[in-house]
Amino acid sequence: MLESVVSVQACALRLSEKAPDVGSVRPATETLTLSRGPGDVLIELRAAAVNPSDVKAAIGMMPYAVFPRTPGRDYAGVVIDGPAEMIGAEVFGSSGDLGIRRDGTHATHLVVEADAVVNKPANISLAEAAGIGVPFVTAMEGYRRAGMPKPGETVLIMGLNGKVGQAAAQIATWLGARVIGIVRKAEPYCGHSSVAISVIDSTRGQVPEAVLGLTKGKGADIVFNTVGDPYYKEAHKATAKLGRQILISAVNKIVEFNIFEFYRGRHSYYGIDTLALSSVETGEVLRELVPGFASGALKPFPIVDAAIYSLADAAQAYAAVLGSSRDRIVFDPRR
Repeated sequence: MLESVVSVQACALRLSEKAPDVGSVRPATETLTLSRGPGDVLIELRAAAVNPSDVKAAIGMMPYAVFPRTPGRDYAGVVIDGPAEMIGAEVFGSSGDLGIRRDGTHATHLVVEADAVVNKPANISLAEAAGIGVPFVTAMEGYRRAGMPKPGETVLIMGLNGKVGQAAAQIATWLGARVIGIVRKAEPYCGHSSVAISVIDSTRGQVPEAVLGLTKGKGADIVFNTVGDPYYKEAHKATAKLGRQILISAVNKIVEFNIFEFYRGRHSYYGIDTLALSSVETGEVLRELVPGFASGALKPFPIVDAAIYSLADAAQAYAAVLGSSRDRIVFDPRR
């Protein structure tokens, strides 16, 4: 059993002000003294993922991001101070406020509410657990709000091979639904699923017609639009009567909304912003997913060695996330 500690000297990345672009993001490294308060735990971090939202906040795309701060929303590590029964536990978690409105996870240590952490399933590594966070929370929260997929239902995922798209596909097939995925070039689905997924290449055009063909004219019961307006019209036309659409992103903020088709289709739209979730609320979402990961029905994203960075290489890690890398990027604070 590890002994409880009073405080630690943590090495943390620090952003003093917003950068003009991703190439200018150069986090400093500072030493901070951390100790837990009542109701908190102190975690020695073993891995912390880098999300697009981490980098976008650094370049001013999220006006509510505070400075100075330590970025980072996702994490996994070992509890070194807290309630006696939690010390030594391997835990993971995520948050809407960590790294945005309060100091986050791109550091060697983290203080967070005890109710926010989730016990890591034994069959996944700490690095894999750190990569679950934002993508799976976004996907799961979308379904929680819109209604969980059911056997016999069809889920259409716009942006299938993105991280949220893959998480949404995993959860839907785990729960017994059929999944149709839209991709932007001729490629197969690159993630895990419990059953086979139908893939439509959007460059061939006629996406709604293809979806209607695969569903015998019905359309999708749930449309999970991870891309936003580039697929907005297609998603609208591919939605079944009484269907619901989940939206998490936008390129252009204003779209042409067909009110007639909306009410005649009796559709429902759900906007999902996981930045609005506290650490504790995010933990509640993750706990619903743990049985799937523990059973192997859900799989964490593979973490390849080339995608693991030291804190000293933060600038390269941030650039990779907004660049062409499809790997899940994580920090190993011990490197």
